[in-house]
Amino acid sequence: QVQVVESGGGLVQAGGSLRLSCVASGRNFRLTDMSWYRQGPDQDRKEVARIGLRGQVIYEDSVEGRFTISRDDAKNAAYLQMNSLNAEDTGTYYCKIHVWESDAGRYNDYWGQGTQVTVFS
Repeated sequence: QVQVVESGGGLVQAGGSLRLSCVASGRNFRLTDMSWYRQGPDQDRKEVARIGLRGQVIYEDSVEGRFTISRDDAKNAAYLQMNSLNAEDTGTYYCKIHVWESDAGRYNDYWGQGTQVTVFS
């Protein structure tokens, strides 16, 4: 079993910045892709950024150029630097990790509990 914990959300004025963190813990797992999802009010959960094992990144169009995803495999962590925030960025941000679990002999996905980001004008 792998646990995922996000942190770093909060209340920020439009134009401001926040940095989200995601840390995975557990036994006998190996991280592959790490992603950040956003779920706005009355909206479906949507992937906004993903980083692969070799550092390749993908961004959703609305955050391209403003958000930066990164990872630190020594810490089993992923980060999302969010700049130039606007009201449309408001929502709960979830970290999803795709891991290889040697005990189970398969890949699994794990989600964190989410961290709230609220952008006000």
